[in-house]
Amino acid sequence: MDMTTCLKSLLLAIQQYRGSKTAHNTAQLQKQVEEVSGLKCDQLLSSGQVLPSECVSGLVELAGDPNTNPVLTGTIISLLAQLACEDESREMLHSSYNLTSTLASVIHCHSATPGEPLVLQCLQVLQKLTYNTRTFHSTNYIHELIAFLMTNIQSHSDDIIMPCLGLMANLCRYNHSVQNHIKSLDNVKPFYRTLINFLAHNSLTVVVFTLSILASLTLNEKVGEKLFDAKNIHQTFQLVFNIIVNGDGTLTRKYSVDLLVDLLKNPKIADYLTRYEHFSACVSQVLGLLHSKDPDSAAKVLELLLAVCSVSGLRSLLCTVVFRPAGPKLRPAGRRQAAGLDGGQKAEPGLALVQWLSSPVEGAESCSLQALQLLNELLEEALEAESVSVCVLSFVEMLLPVLLGLLKGLDPAEGDARLRKHCLRITHVTNLLLVLCAEDSTRSLVSRQVSAQVCLSQVESLLSCCHGNNPLTCPPPGSDCDLSQVCAEAVLKTLELMSKLRQQVKDMETSFYRILQDQRMVTPFSLALTSHHRERVQTGLSLLFEATPLPDFPSLVLGESIAANNAYRQREVELSVKRVAVQEVPPPRTNISMLDSSTGSSRSVHNLVEKLQNGLELQEQVEDLRVSEIIDVYEQKLSALASKESRLQDLLEAKALALSQADRLIAQYRFQRAQAEAEARKLGGLLKEAERRREDLQGELGSQVLEVERSKADMEELLQHNARLQQDSQEHQGLKGAYNTLLSRSDRQRQTVSI
Repeated sequence: MDMTTCLKSLLLAIQQYRGSKTAHNTAQLQKQVEEVSGLKCDQLLSSGQVLPSECVSGLVELAGDPNTNPVLTGTIISLLAQLACEDESREMLHSSYNLTSTLASVIHCHSATPGEPLVLQCLQVLQKLTYNTRTFHSTNYIHELIAFLMTNIQSHSDDIIMPCLGLMANLCRYNHSVQNHIKSLDNVKPFYRTLINFLAHNSLTVVVFTLSILASLTLNEKVGEKLFDAKNIHQTFQLVFNIIVNGDGTLTRKYSVDLLVDLLKNPKIADYLTRYEHFSACVSQVLGLLHSKDPDSAAKVLELLLAVCSVSGLRSLLCTVVFRPAGPKLRPAGRRQAAGLDGGQKAEPGLALVQWLSSPVEGAESCSLQALQLLNELLEEALEAESVSVCVLSFVEMLLPVLLGLLKGLDPAEGDARLRKHCLRITHVTNLLLVLCAEDSTRSLVSRQVSAQVCLSQVESLLSCCHGNNPLTCPPPGSDCDLSQVCAEAVLKTLELMSKLRQQVKDMETSFYRILQDQRMVTPFSLALTSHHRERVQTGLSLLFEATPLPDFPSLVLGESIAANNAYRQREVELSVKRVAVQEVPPPRTNISMLDSSTGSSRSVHNLVEKLQNGLELQEQVEDLRVSEIIDVYEQKLSALASKESRLQDLLEAKALALSQADRLIAQYRFQRAQAEAEARKLGGLLKEAERRREDLQGELGSQVLEVERSKADMEELLQHNARLQQDSQEHQGLKGAYNTLLSRSDRQRQTVSI
């Protein structure tokens, strides 16, 4: 079953389950999710299609619904984790689909059982989702998520501590709002003590997560000053380098590199590292990791080396390590790239960099570009010395054939994405060759390897790509990812290289001036001169200074092109101001009017082209040099019209995207409203129960009051009865006394009588 059919079935199953959460619908949706998970989902979200977007929106909504079956929620989250493997899709899930807040809400609902598999699954996906991505402090459930993480980090469950630490490290990195929130909590001091205790943990992954959190939270505070002071920092360096070299895996190495990169941004710690006595040995071990075949690991190592190059004191040390000649006992790991060179003259760490230069365009292209940037920095440092070492010259001699090989293989018939990657690589390679041309000894080596024909064919291919780019389908010329912009930069860099070598290479000067007078050079010049990048403008101006004295240079056409670009930028500003007003126009009327205007504009463009062609056929014999310039002016105006037409099409697409986003927001609002209503019903039930219990207690209280009143009455009766008894007792005592008196008197009388 193909992907489209599966997605349609999945969307239908989502709608049925949303309408009725029966066991049958649950099983059907579970089956559809598992079927989509079994297919290849690469670039599913980045394709920009509506069907995958609707499916993902529905799945995210169901995952955040507390009434969804937990097993089904776990299956949905597994599919979303599979989609998050690509950087672009991961960014879309985080920013456009609010998956971060959804997973945080799932964790909040199950926070009472943190060891549950669903919670651990959400933590793992969140760790992948938030890596190198800023999470806003206002995100829903972010406070609850931070509280959950801090509570479980201080727990004694090893299964949940590690994912909580990794997620906390992601949330704290480069996020001052989250950092300030954590520091303002009452339990932050016990949290710090727990983290410091984790530094002695037997897992290297736990240690590096902990160091990353502490660096983000305490680096500029008293706690951080004690942790990363001059006494402890060397041990920290040794620990981090050991983790990078001997880590538990790619994940540990990735976070270790990020930690060291963050520490290097602190001037005091960067200064400590320049005085670290084992720096050369540690960097040599890190460079040894480049011999592996893992592009992810190599990319992080190259990122670390580029960060080291940003520190002036470390750049020279790194340069010494990279270009240090290999000893005779070293195995020739890079002999394929250095065939014909003496083993004692090779820079073995440098060979590890060279092996990543020739990485395929698809897959490990980031490693290739990073290696080129690193060699650019290192060779620039090495060539600034008073005398260039023999080892550096040998390395450059070995490097040049590899660089020239990277300039080949550009085919204008390839797809736009592949052409962009090729053009970016060509720009970086040309930058490196320009660095080599800054010094006489290396410039002579470059002049022996580079020919005029190579540069000329390279510029021709780039110009073909630049002008083969359809203005109706490409992005606006102001964007950096535009194919025309990337090709134009590569063209100008190649021309700058030709200018540097025109005196040393045969026929290079002739080819250089011939290319400058080509009509197709108008586009690269106009894009460079209207760019917001300083380096591009300076390159364009230096080449323009060479080109303007030439007799056939199209200066008039260049002026028209620059004016058109400026007008386009002005129009962009106006459209950005009026975008809200544009979106308020009713959709049906807007679509029809825009389509009609674009169709009429297209017809007018074709009519003008036909008229110009007919005029040229009638005037074939006229040899006026200004006719070509006038034609070029009209071509520029036609291209401006085509650009406006493309902008109308872009507005239509933006309107459609805005509508889809509005539908998604409406669905999210309905879901949140349903949640609020469910909570309101629950609270209402609790209130009714409280009222009923209050009434019962009131009745019991009334009966108790009556009982108390009865008891009081009985007590009063008893008191009265007791008073009567006391009175009777007193009377009895009085009578008894009188009786005894009478009795004694009677006894005396009897005795008297007897006498």
